[in-house]
Amino acid sequence: MRQYGLIGFPLSHSFSKRYFAEKFQNEHITDASYDNYPIEHIKDLQDLLDDHPGLLGLNVTVPHKINVLKYLDWIEHDAKNAGAVNCIRIHKESPVLAAFSGELGVNDHDFRLEGFNTDIYGFEMSLRPLLKEHQDKALVLGNGGAAKAVKCVLDNLGIAYQLVTRKPQTNSILFADLKPHHISQHTLIINTTPVGTSPKIDECPPIPYEFITKQHLLYDLIYNPEKTLFLKKGEERGAAIKNGYEMLLLQAEKSWEIWNSKEKHP
Repeated sequence: MRQYGLIGFPLSHSFSKRYFAEKFQNEHITDASYDNYPIEHIKDLQDLLDDHPGLLGLNVTVPHKINVLKYLDWIEHDAKNAGAVNCIRIHKESPVLAAFSGELGVNDHDFRLEGFNTDIYGFEMSLRPLLKEHQDKALVLGNGGAAKAVKCVLDNLGIAYQLVTRKPQTNSILFADLKPHHISQHTLIINTTPVGTSPKIDECPPIPYEFITKQHLLYDLIYNPEKTLFLKKGEERGAAIKNGYEMLLLQAEKSWEIWNSKEKHP
């Protein structure tokens, strides 16, 4: 039985477990399972892998997308640039043996951990079809772990962006300091914060929505509720809107592709 799963904490509502259960059933995949592994501290990853030697792949969610990096033997280019990993492929190959072929690992164990960021793929593939030529500047609301994939995609697409945060950070402006020209000049606005997530559906990021126009595209990484107050306010002003559900589907399928790929990474 091929075993896969999700690590993070807490894992009370897991999109991934439900998604893969339905995928396995619909595609008649009978030799694979997907389970939740709630680990509060990333240092417990080694024990988890020792206790479940059949694991071939893991998804990674909050709060471990960043601090898992130091436990990996190899990290894909975009994931390294983003500074976050949400997908791990587990090779049953010792880094000690791999060292003889010039592939040095960082951990002393009998498997090789490879890190990827499928959020990057999911976000880019869901955003691309919606972009208009004039949407070449973005406001990125929030600068936490979820923003890392977004910033990587914007860099890859050549879209300049301005970070907006609640507290002072390097290269960001405060929500309280947003002015009309910030909205008018940045016709792509991406919410990477959890503000507006169910059950707190009456909340939204504090931006001057009255200056949004039909030239804007508002993208919310939140998928529950389907239409956040952030998106509703944009839609009321004529903007195009998109939630994060398709991104989740795409990143999950990309993880499955990576886990089942025969490609050998350096």
